Amino acid sequence: MQSSKNMPPFSQSKPLSNGVSKNPHDFTRTNVVTIDVGGQLFQTTVQTLTLAGSNTLFSNLFNSSEQNSSIPFIDRDPELFSILLSLLRTGNLPSKAKTFEIQDIVFEAKFYGVEHLLVQSQSNPSQFEPFDLEKSMILPLSGRDSPSAIATTPYGSVHVSHGSKITSFDWSLQRKSTTLTQFTAIDSLLALSSNVVAAGATDFSGLQIIDLEMGHVRQSINWENVTKSGSTVQAIGTSPELLFTSFESSRRNSNSILVYDLNDSFKVVSEIGHNEIFGADLDSAIPSTKLNWIPSLKLLMASGSHSGPSGVSGNIKFWDIRSGNLVSEIKEKVDCFSDITVSDALSAVFKIGTNSGEVSYIDFRSILSDNSWNCLGDSRKVMNVKKEGYGCKIESHGNQVFCSKEGELELWSEVLMGSLRNGKNGKEERVFKKNMLGRSKDLGQNRITNLGFGGNKMFVTRKDQQFVEVWQSSVRRF
Repeated sequence: MQSSKNMPPFSQSKPLSNGVSKNPHDFTRTNVVTIDVGGQLFQTTVQTLTLAGSNTLFSNLFNSSEQNSSIPFIDRDPELFSILLSLLRTGNLPSKAKTFEIQDIVFEAKFYGVEHLLVQSQSNPSQFEPFDLEKSMILPLSGRDSPSAIATTPYGSVHVSHGSKITSFDWSLQRKSTTLTQFTAIDSLLALSSNVVAAGATDFSGLQIIDLEMGHVRQSINWENVTKSGSTVQAIGTSPELLFTSFESSRRNSNSILVYDLNDSFKVVSEIGHNEIFGADLDSAIPSTKLNWIPSLKLLMASGSHSGPSGVSGNIKFWDIRSGNLVSEIKEKVDCFSDITVSDALSAVFKIGTNSGEVSYIDFRSILSDNSWNCLGDSRKVMNVKKEGYGCKIESHGNQVFCSKEGELELWSEVLMGSLRNGKNGKEERVFKKNMLGRSKDLGQNRITNLGFGGNKMFVTRKDQQFVEVWQSSVRRF
């Protein structure tokens, strides 16, 4: 990306209205294109400009069907243009881009119509490097409420609920908006697009589909049991075509999971796991508080736990959405999960035990058979009743599993070379290795309450803190 000092003088350029000349270059004579940006001349090729895509300023600026020798003039900042031209040529921003505010580059990219290329360069999920994550910045939130839930999108924008509000940040982590909702506190939040979320609370009836850009509720969805009482949202999940919502009646005498069609105005497709609770039927009284779709199995994993006089117990159920049948169930008694997640990439379900604080897994192949957990750490802690895992969080992303232990983060990865070993009862077990994340100054902070992943970033919230931490690879950091 460089200007040409030996090109024809600036007087040959022809400024037009709106700062953009529509006189094209003659493509029939040469493939080299000359552009005058703010008085500085640049040379590039037709092929480079076509990388911007159709319906951009570049595609409209040059039209091979027209014949004119004038040099197109763009009344913009030549240094920022130089950065974007380098982006077109290489797919990455040059090092000198660091001398500019990212928002200035974003604004200019929008003008030229190449923001999509900037997003791919700066927040592509393929750039996520788990072993090199460090806390790089914080996203401050207004008010005194700590974050209760976060929702991310594939290219790194994030929505954060705090108190009755939802604050949105775009992919470049600039604050977009803060929306006031009807909830006193939001417990479940799921991004349906960059501007639309599904939100619910355990103390406010109904699921709401909220357009954050317009600042209004698009749709309110409710479930009624046989007594026609209201219902609160316990969990939200999604697949490419469906939205799953776990409801519990306001009287806590029934619960259910409703399945909605995302492409048909949230029309109810089916209802699964409907329980009307009578007497001391503890198992049916536990609503699902986490919903995970498993693409390779085409099953919905629904999990929930309950703390009683005999300790924490729970269940993990696998549902076939097409038939509405329960395929498999795991009943948790000995070391019930504090949190649970599923990794399609690793073909396993992972939990962190409430008593032991240890991470365990069940391979997909075992879900329909013995359902026994394989401990990744010290299995002797399973009988520990100190509740070392209470409040810990676990999430999977790509080929890794992230686990919070109070204020610290563990990263579990499978050892692929010779990863199978003989475990209990002669059964082959996979081998996973643990790494600690972050620098020493990031350790020992408040307990982690939420983990989220979007683009090439990880988002972390902590108890009693009014901001969101952004963790990013030091190599990819802008």
